[in-house]
Amino acid sequence: MAQDPYSELGVAKGASQAEIKKAFHKLAKELHPDRNPGDKSSEERFKRVSAAFDFLSDEDQRKRFDRGEIDADGRETFRGFGGGRRSAGPGQSGFGGQNAGFSSQGFDPADLEDIFSVFGGLGGRGRAQQPPPPPQGVDVRAKLDIDLEDTIEGATKRIGFSDGRTLDVTIPKGASDGQTLRLKGQGQQGRGGAFGDALIELKVRPHPVFKREGASADLTMDLPVSVPDAVLGGKVEAPTPDGTVSLNVPKGSNSGATLRLKGKGAVDPKTGKRGDLMARLMVTLPDKPDAELEKFAEAWRKDRPYTPRRKG
Repeated sequence: MAQDPYSELGVAKGASQAEIKKAFHKLAKELHPDRNPGDKSSEERFKRVSAAFDFLSDEDQRKRFDRGEIDADGRETFRGFGGGRRSAGPGQSGFGGQNAGFSSQGFDPADLEDIFSVFGGLGGRGRAQQPPPPPQGVDVRAKLDIDLEDTIEGATKRIGFSDGRTLDVTIPKGASDGQTLRLKGQGQQGRGGAFGDALIELKVRPHPVFKREGASADLTMDLPVSVPDAVLGGKVEAPTPDGTVSLNVPKGSNSGATLRLKGKGAVDPKTGKRGDLMARLMVTLPDKPDAELEKFAEAWRKDRPYTPRRKG
């Protein structure tokens, strides 16, 4: 093994740091183990070249070597009997020897980073190591059934997971069917100790009375009315998500006529305002036959015949 770092890099003793760095870059690219797989000779030469560059990058160490105060292994030297120069003992950061390599003095890690990038980026044998990615937890998914009233008033529901945990989920006003709520840090613990998130998909149960069409905040319902109320008009009790209200049925109302109840619908998640409830009237006969009503209908059909026609 050559004991002169200048000779190892192929530069003159008075070479500048820029010249030394340029020579090292050239040799390192040629001798890198990734470019010469299985070539022990190139690998050993790569180590010596790297150590030589490391040695000469330390200005103080280089000056002491040039003055003859230390040898290429970084060991102190003295004049022995007969005028010869001998090493006084092993050094800490020399160029030659078994511990030759990269020291922490005078070495810029950026010098090797651009070289190693030629061989497919950082990482692997002899390469600078990137810091590990931040630890990540494991997300969990679950479905939660809620009622239409929960989307209007808001609610808190408890959900259980397969690992035995339970979690209270806050249902926001304006929640919709198929919406997914993300609960930060409520998932499972992953490597590194971090926790993932809980992703809760909401499913709104069908309501027996009210229906919501698409993304509209309006609700619809069928409202049964008696024949007398439809013919004569009157007040009827109508259900709403907020409770029962009294509704005026106009005189002469037909089935299919729609009455609007302002602000009695669902919640618009964008505006936070309530939609309307559209009550479609359904003229309904008594469950049991009524003799007087049948007699009246017979007379009506005989004396005042009419044919219902669709409008439009």
